Amino acid sequence: MNDPVVLAIVALIGVPAAQLGYAVVIEGILERIAARWERILRPWLWLAPALCLLSVFLIYPALHTVYLSMLDARSAAFVGVNNYLFVLTNHEMLLAVRNNLLWLVFFTGITVSAGLLLAVLVDRVRYESLAKSVIFLPMAISSVAAGVIWKFVYEFRPAGASQIGLLNAFLTAALPGFRPVGWLVNLLTDNFALIAVGVWIWVGFCLVVLSAALKGIPAELLEAARVDGATEWQGFWRIILPTLSSTILVVTTTLVILALKAFDIVYVMTNGNFNTEVIANRMYKEMFNIHHFGRASAIAVLLFVATVPVMIANIRRFRAQEALR
Repeated sequence: MNDPVVLAIVALIGVPAAQLGYAVVIEGILERIAARWERILRPWLWLAPALCLLSVFLIYPALHTVYLSMLDARSAAFVGVNNYLFVLTNHEMLLAVRNNLLWLVFFTGITVSAGLLLAVLVDRVRYESLAKSVIFLPMAISSVAAGVIWKFVYEFRPAGASQIGLLNAFLTAALPGFRPVGWLVNLLTDNFALIAVGVWIWVGFCLVVLSAALKGIPAELLEAARVDGATEWQGFWRIILPTLSSTILVVTTTLVILALKAFDIVYVMTNGNFNTEVIANRMYKEMFNIHHFGRASAIAVLLFVATVPVMIANIRRFRAQEALR
């Protein structure tokens, strides 16, 4: 059974066969019971496989992580909330929380604002599809690859040396007297340099989603506003922005969750050095570098708790919209 070919055949044939067999058995059972019980059991029996997978791969690991967060480094002794106290008072962890807040504010704010601005602008050009494709292109590569690319862009050499980093090379050529900056080691610029990479990747996502919503605004509504004397700026603030508010909220909550889970860009470009540590990267170090499973689990639990309110707000907004339809 270790042969990859055999495993592939089993997956391609066995899984559909099991699904078909389950459907036949379930329908056979439902045909032989009373109609009252059939109405009650049918949805649960069809949901049972998905609920089992959800329990095995999501619910159980989440509960087990909470359990591990109350044990020591080797998961051998119960320490209660000591791991949480450490996480909430440790200097490096507090620094990671601060950096995640920077991601939360600047990454989310800049990405949504730039996506909205670009959506309005590209809607008025003839080469709209080409412009959208170019801006969306960074989404086609992984965050790890983007981190490697931008690490070369930010590359630093001392003043007077040949600059191999694109950004420093351009600035030294364009601005006489400009001194090269170590963008990823300078404490004033490193976090914002990392955030810029995230914006570069995700602004295309915001553009596409907001542009699709923009297309849903009736052209007659904007024309009527122009006839009544509204300027383009007034039309944006009074018509476009309120109409797109629900879509902007969806995009914003998505990016908030991404900001809270920021990891790969930081890991590839700085590995949390030079005060760029984020929560997810700290969790990785506690687990795989320091091998303190209790603290790593506590960080994972706190990160999950931080994302729950955002998800709940999104679900409530979705249900409120559904209720209005």
